[in-house]
Amino acid sequence: MDKGERIAKVMARAGLCSRREAEAWIFEGRVKVNGKVLESPAICISPDMHILVDGKPLPQAEASHLWRYYKPRGLVTTHKDEKGRPTIFESLPAELPRVISVGRLDLNSEGLLLLTNDGELARHLELPSTGWVRRYRVRLHGKVDPLELQKLEKGITIEGMHYGPITAILDRQQGDNAWLTVSLQEGKNRELRRVFEFLGWPVSRLIRLSYGPFQLGPLAPGEVKAIPSKVLKEQLGELGKTLLRKKPSEIKAKLKKSRRV
Repeated sequence: MDKGERIAKVMARAGLCSRREAEAWIFEGRVKVNGKVLESPAICISPDMHILVDGKPLPQAEASHLWRYYKPRGLVTTHKDEKGRPTIFESLPAELPRVISVGRLDLNSEGLLLLTNDGELARHLELPSTGWVRRYRVRLHGKVDPLELQKLEKGITIEGMHYGPITAILDRQQGDNAWLTVSLQEGKNRELRRVFEFLGWPVSRLIRLSYGPFQLGPLAPGEVKAIPSKVLKEQLGELGKTLLRKKPSEIKAKLKKSRRV
């Protein structure tokens, strides 16, 4: 680990959690540095410091890995749900290490969700500055007006919340249902559902087809596929080279034994 890194960044890079989750854990008193419970994430860590999370030493950072996962409907994208609903992490193959998701898909949405063992990588891929387009297949209830869809390319403001440009193409109208192909770069929470409901066309099905260069492809619901390190490095450029120089891991070897990966 580099000298002088923030504690939340160090925890995220070790694959324990995201930066935001790390900060929450610190405020909950779950993190100790040199035997003292941290009260604030505003601390930088040097290599000689001893870190405990929930009483256990911070694991060594592994090489970064990324997986494609077909999230089924009916699962929430969280490690623990307050309402007791089933989560994606409870349904993942046992061979996977502890992973976090790159962004989220809501309970009733399905399709491509990227998973990683590196919180820093997840944070990078979620940033709007990355510029990666998210593409969806969306079924709406109602008679869709193509002219109204074109207006979304300039963005839209709903109840004080501004949503950026959305490219929506009407593929076909069948009775009271319409299928669209939709693309956007910065997806806010439940953005497509809120936008189309505002226009009078509630979403009845939403499938994410791609996230940047990574495609859902022929994955079946619940299936996981590892993205080869070579592909990850090519897509991430200099960042990929840095991440993949980490300590070699046995994760890849284990996953090859799984028929699902």
